Amino acid sequence: MKKGQVYEGIVERTVFPNKGIVVLEDGKKAVVKNVIPGQKISFSVNKIRKGRGEGRLLQILEKSPLELEEVSCEHFGICGGCTYLNLSYEQQMKLKEQQVRELLKPVCEPYRQQRGGKSFEDIFEGIKESPRKFAYRNKMEFSFGDSVKEGPLSLGMHRRGSFHDIVTVTGCKIVDQDFSDVLQAVLTYFQEKKTPFYHKMRHTGYLRHLLVRKAVKTGEILIDLVTTSQIRDEEQDRLLKGLKEILLQLNLEGKIVGILNTQNDSLADAVINQGTRVIYGQDYFYEELLGLRFRISPFSFFQTNSLGAEVLYDTAREYIADAGNGKVVYDLYSGTGTIAQILASVAEKVIGVEIVDEAVEAAKENAKMNGLNNCEFLAGDVLKVLEHISDKPDFIVLDPPRDGIHPKALERIINYGVDKMVYISCKPTSLARDLEILQVRGYMAERICCVDMFPGTANIESIVLLSHKSPDSTINVKVEFGEGEGKVPLDAIAERAKKYQPKPRITYKMIQEYVERNYGFKVHTAYIAEVKRSLGLTMYDAPNAVEELKQPRKHPPKEKVEAIKAALKYFEVI
Repeated sequence: MKKGQVYEGIVERTVFPNKGIVVLEDGKKAVVKNVIPGQKISFSVNKIRKGRGEGRLLQILEKSPLELEEVSCEHFGICGGCTYLNLSYEQQMKLKEQQVRELLKPVCEPYRQQRGGKSFEDIFEGIKESPRKFAYRNKMEFSFGDSVKEGPLSLGMHRRGSFHDIVTVTGCKIVDQDFSDVLQAVLTYFQEKKTPFYHKMRHTGYLRHLLVRKAVKTGEILIDLVTTSQIRDEEQDRLLKGLKEILLQLNLEGKIVGILNTQNDSLADAVINQGTRVIYGQDYFYEELLGLRFRISPFSFFQTNSLGAEVLYDTAREYIADAGNGKVVYDLYSGTGTIAQILASVAEKVIGVEIVDEAVEAAKENAKMNGLNNCEFLAGDVLKVLEHISDKPDFIVLDPPRDGIHPKALERIINYGVDKMVYISCKPTSLARDLEILQVRGYMAERICCVDMFPGTANIESIVLLSHKSPDSTINVKVEFGEGEGKVPLDAIAERAKKYQPKPRITYKMIQEYVERNYGFKVHTAYIAEVKRSLGLTMYDAPNAVEELKQPRKHPPKEKVEAIKAALKYFEVI
């Protein structure tokens, strides 16, 4: 298998997240995204790692027996959003359940066997459906840009495999008609006004994103236009006034309660709040979950599938049951306090910790609105805040970001020694890594369940109930390492440790060497930084960092941008 070559093969199976294992005629295997089992495909090899190629899908030569005859969404295969819409919902569920099982069983089974527990299959409770299979999302972040096919101004989602090309998704099936009507009205208005979008490489233009949020239970709609400041104030005022009038004339099923304008001059291709003003109404809306009411602002974290969230949180409440009754519960990575307030009825006190100040303030307001006086919310990084909480936990709920829990924070959490904890995860690979550490330190998975919060996509939520009991007595065991009967082979331990070791930091020097080796020219570190900023990548802290640049940034030529991107792909940064 050679880099740059085109091959054909059959997709044997898929693994999380959205990776197909493709078998070639000679028996070799490659990894290709955006495919499903049973398809015959052609793909080009982008890189080769450990003898296995990683490729980009070129064409589906033969459909899978699992595929539907017709796909309900006109944008499927073009938009980069959904990958499983060509499967029946039952097949989607089977694939996701299989992927989680394959990730967690090898991690949990050995520890359960060592401690005489039930098998993994006895504790794995399968997957729970989303109450809605379509039109389930309560939030969408649309991007402004251009498209070769759709003209100089588009508004929607990124085209599959593209950083720049935008697909106008007025027929999107994972949101309801109100989202499409708002999108079309905003796009038509700015097309008529010939308003420029923000160009990511030139850093010029006005329109960046359109954020739309709609509550399932109350029907309230909040709309936020995200722009740069690269326009005169009086011209901006005229544009926003006209936009307000257009939106308020729409005949929507829901009710618009707020129209906002957020300024974002950041180089990152993300929705970043650098100041928000209200154009109409208010800067929040209300949603209801499991009989509780929540006030949500534009940038507050809230599960994107409201009805699915009820299934998820009701399962978490069931897992806590008597274990948290009349005790102190920590809700770590608590967001707007949704889980904390749902668990308040089975606990003496719930303490939520969240790093986003805005979310913490919202959590306090929500608890007050719901008449809950046993909830306390603290702002700050989990690792640091835990040092200052006087109430020790009897039970811990973890709902971290996609990348899981920082090792130092996880160590502090483990040191509390609580008998039970619940771990909620939106990324099974991060969950598997953290479970390995938790089980080494004496915890054991007692119940595992998945909830399909994202129909049509490859994403899935998982919930694990963990228990830890101090031994009644101790037994001293002598372990010998090496080869032979009764000894523990060192190679096996090394391989297991290697599987979960963190990825090394990719330095600018490594990127420079890759570019020079493969393209024959050098690139300055400033060029690398510019490309990373344009892609919204994390910029590592530097001891000589300054608040303001003394000279304007020099934007790299196109060929150097492409070379740097190729290096970032090679090192799996993007």
